[in-house]
Amino acid sequence: MRDWLARLEWRRGFFAWARTDGVTWIYIFKVLAAAFLTLWLAMRLELPQPRTAMITVFIVMQPQSGHVFAKSFYRLLGTLAGSAMMVTLIALFPQNTELFLPSLALWVGLCSAGAMRYRTFRAYGFVLAGYTAAMIGLPVLQHPDQAFMAAVWRLLEISLGILVSTLVSAAILPQSASAAMRHALYQRFGVYAGVMVEALRGHSERAQLETRNVRFIAEAVGLESLRNVTAFEDPHMRRRSGRLMRMNSEFMAITTRFNALHRLLERLRARGPAQIVVAIEPGVQTLVALLEPYVNRYLTDPDALRLTLELAAYKDGLQTQVRSLRAAYLETSPSEADLLDFHTTYELLYRLIDELYSYAQTHASLAAHNHERERWDEPYVAQTSWLVSLAAAVRGAAVLLLLGSYWLLSDWPSGAMMTLVATVTAGLSAASPNPRRMAFQMACGTLLGAFIGFFETFFVFPWIDGFTLLCLVLAPVFALGAFLASRPAYAGYGVGLLVFFSIGSVPNNLTVYDPYSFINDYLGMVIGMLVCAAAGAIILPPNSRWLWSRLQQALREQVLFAIGGRLRGLGSAFESRTRDLLHQAYGLAAGKPQVQAELMDWMFVVSEVGHAIIELRKEQANAPVHPAYAESQAWRQAIRVMGRALARLFLQPSAANHERALVAVDHAISRVQATDEPFARHFDTSVLRRAQSYLHFIRSSLLDPQSPLAPAKGLHHAP
Repeated sequence: MRDWLARLEWRRGFFAWARTDGVTWIYIFKVLAAAFLTLWLAMRLELPQPRTAMITVFIVMQPQSGHVFAKSFYRLLGTLAGSAMMVTLIALFPQNTELFLPSLALWVGLCSAGAMRYRTFRAYGFVLAGYTAAMIGLPVLQHPDQAFMAAVWRLLEISLGILVSTLVSAAILPQSASAAMRHALYQRFGVYAGVMVEALRGHSERAQLETRNVRFIAEAVGLESLRNVTAFEDPHMRRRSGRLMRMNSEFMAITTRFNALHRLLERLRARGPAQIVVAIEPGVQTLVALLEPYVNRYLTDPDALRLTLELAAYKDGLQTQVRSLRAAYLETSPSEADLLDFHTTYELLYRLIDELYSYAQTHASLAAHNHERERWDEPYVAQTSWLVSLAAAVRGAAVLLLLGSYWLLSDWPSGAMMTLVATVTAGLSAASPNPRRMAFQMACGTLLGAFIGFFETFFVFPWIDGFTLLCLVLAPVFALGAFLASRPAYAGYGVGLLVFFSIGSVPNNLTVYDPYSFINDYLGMVIGMLVCAAAGAIILPPNSRWLWSRLQQALREQVLFAIGGRLRGLGSAFESRTRDLLHQAYGLAAGKPQVQAELMDWMFVVSEVGHAIIELRKEQANAPVHPAYAESQAWRQAIRVMGRALARLFLQPSAANHERALVAVDHAISRVQATDEPFARHFDTSVLRRAQSYLHFIRSSLLDPQSPLAPAKGLHHAP
């Protein structure tokens, strides 16, 4: 019995290791296999630079096969674009460095801006388009007749590396991105159900809830990227791409609805024991009871179908429950404000249930190959500040111009290598939250590769014979680089060691042993990277206060988008833009908890107010044709005035603008109530009642003492 328990414990430990560190070692093995197979084929085919094909392997290899396919696809597109641009520039400015270099710098700057704008694998296509032009163009600048063949050879070398990488990734112990997508989808709802149950019971602390919200925001951004990746490897997931996009949008809507409901409940409970809390609790506890069986469980397709039926029954019974609770509450003679709180809370609860029902329906539909819910035309909308992209463009162009000019003026033989590597580094670090740190880590990895490369090139390579021994000598270096690259905190060291050790030390078909050129080339590489690191620290650094402030302003401006954006698809676009901006800003403010907390506070109030405005606009757009709902009605004009006041407040937060916004909201509420009273005797007033609820919720958000708009938070008075 003891031996059996020991074997069982050993098996559990082994499987736990296989799911964590084991995946890393499988990845390292696949990197080595693909790199050496590519190098052997490139040498056998007598390509001019076999190391270029092998470097492609290091750049495109990822633990999951879908990521390899996606990265390879965009690398090929970027290489084609960069090669075409280089040939064009060489044809326009042959042997004319004064015009070629600024033109190339402009191209690299545009590509760096594109990489910052598109932060998925599409960014990698822009990176490649930029530094491919430099890598081909700079060495042949004085020999324009060789430019076209240089581009052709580079395309062939990269294509070989891509082909081998994809084959090895798919054939040897494949790790599927679609499996990771399914795991993320199935476990996400159970985790968030636990968050909702805990918060609705009042057992969740504000800081803890904010931390969890950051996690779910990062997951929403990551799942959209993962959805694009799975389309490359799995036709099963590709046929469900619309539903996956829809699920991500619906899940974001669930989190927004729940945060709005939870924060309103917190404000009501903070008043102390009151009849309003007693009246609201039954509906909340019914939702808790419904969600509790799903807490921390995988939501499989049958579970999703069962959840759909339970939510449908809950929705049908909610209106009856609310009417009975309202009748009992009216007996306590509540104030007008308390009655509005009651209606607003249950309106938010109903909207949350509706979003949960839609999400469960979409999840259940994944079991079918074809389904009507696949039709979804509200894509995830990424939002990047143009200043961020401009900063990346300026850094990339400035580095190339500075180092290129120094090379031309000094006529240093390794100046071309320095300029080329600096361009590559600027491109690879462009989409990083901290390009200075990334470039510095790459410089350190390159310096380590220089010492190892010098020893192997001049003391080991002359004594070995055959490709097998060459692989044995290179394997420890590549394994160390792949291990470092697989760790996010040390990725720069790994990239520097793998890529630039290969550029400087891996032998070509014709090996030249020249210590002078070797040392100069590595010196140029390190200098180029350090200049990139300095540029990242000096030229509009992305992790500085100016950018946090700009992204915070862009986050506040999403309220203006909710007020004036096209109504079709507005809710999904608002959700994705708001989360994308917060995800960027939160990452750039890493290590500064006060800044991150302030950003989270702004995200909450922007989401609350923005969603309430969107719902108000929908209610007005869908209102029945009747004079009471006409555009000329006083209540609709009051809502428009309120929209302008809110726009002014979020553009320029100040105590005076805050007071004007509150006055405008109060006026809109009074106008809706004035319309509702004579209208209620003869017609259905559900549109006006819901409008009152959303207006009251906006007022409650503006008065929230935890909101960054609260006077206690130190809003300055407008001049």
